[in-house]
Amino acid sequence: MNRPSFSVFSVSRETALVVGLVGGAEFVNHTYLVLFPPILQILATEFDVSLAMLGVAMGVQGFTNALFQLPFGYLSDNYDRRIALGLSLALSTGSVFLVAFAPTFEILLLGQALLGIGIAGHHPTHFPLLADATPEHLRARAFSVRGFLGSLGFAAPPVFFAATLTLPGMTWRYAAALIGLFGAVYATITMAAFQRYVGTDVTAPEPERKDPDESVPLRESVRRELRAIVASPTILALAVLALVASTASWGLTTYTVVFLRDGYGLALDAANLTLSAMFVVGAVMVLVGGDLSDRFSPGPLIVGSYTAVVLFVGLLATLAIPVAVAVGSLLLVGGIRSLAGPARSKLADRLSTRADLGRNFALITVGTMTGSALAPPLFGALISRAGLQTAFTLIAGISVAAVLVTLFVLYRRDVSGLAAGAVKTE
Repeated sequence: MNRPSFSVFSVSRETALVVGLVGGAEFVNHTYLVLFPPILQILATEFDVSLAMLGVAMGVQGFTNALFQLPFGYLSDNYDRRIALGLSLALSTGSVFLVAFAPTFEILLLGQALLGIGIAGHHPTHFPLLADATPEHLRARAFSVRGFLGSLGFAAPPVFFAATLTLPGMTWRYAAALIGLFGAVYATITMAAFQRYVGTDVTAPEPERKDPDESVPLRESVRRELRAIVASPTILALAVLALVASTASWGLTTYTVVFLRDGYGLALDAANLTLSAMFVVGAVMVLVGGDLSDRFSPGPLIVGSYTAVVLFVGLLATLAIPVAVAVGSLLLVGGIRSLAGPARSKLADRLSTRADLGRNFALITVGTMTGSALAPPLFGALISRAGLQTAFTLIAGISVAAVLVTLFVLYRRDVSGLAAGAVKTE
């Protein structure tokens, strides 16, 4: 039996362009997501608020992000995906400028809320675009390229803030505005390239997806979407997996700098560089995860990834290891947790029909963004009241839950008779 070629050089120019543009959009998206962690203490001083309140501000972004996932998923599945992508880029970029020049904490909260709405459009649009532009046997690698660039986006703000804040007259506001300016330029280039070089077979709704019936009341359309979601228990389980994995990951990401400074006595610059290095290592391992997911079954890769996270975060939570070992352990966690991303996306792709990709990835991202909304205030309050050791022990415990949910998903997939590589839905 002939096996499909795994050469990435066999893809078309359009495929390469879509993968590159979507990956770049994810880079921009992720720089917006982690504006706060590198400057938490600066923001606390300037706005005279506690770490827990800043956690609430980050949680607001995650909440609105989760709330608008399904509306963007519906837009992506039923209309030209360029509309969803352009709207998402424009709103999120505009919100960064609002955050950068917020005069009060209340305006800062508003900016975070609008930023979450804008960012919500990325996942429901990115994954269908990649799936339509990429052959199935290379799809996890396409997902991993996007994940790689997204991880670099996470790594960029800590380094950027550390570098720019040393310049005379430079403040966090100007630095954040420069990030927004970069995003605005990229959004303009991306939308022009999609308009000119990418065909409607990639950006338009799937042929089997019926045109939206404008005569159907909005309430009935919502009910139909909800019934379809409830009819897909494995997709729902993947959303739960995304929730618990995201809660653990965002708890770790948000408070790594605080953890290294207060728990291990590391200087602020070194702690920020460690956070950036975690994302760089994670970016490389995303590519490894994509390659492995295309070659082998994604399920065991997810289980192994989360199990290793449990072990290393549990070790860190003891606060009893040398600081060099703690930094090395965080780098390992940053890499190992990234293996699961392309594998989880590949599994979701296999469990979806082409017509429901936007909705299904939106639902899974609801879990991811709910976790990102819960983690900052939850762990911020826990650190304030019970200490770093308790908070990071809980992160390890939540990672155990991720392993258990993954095993459930794999069990449901097996009993449903979904063969590896099939493109089906329950």
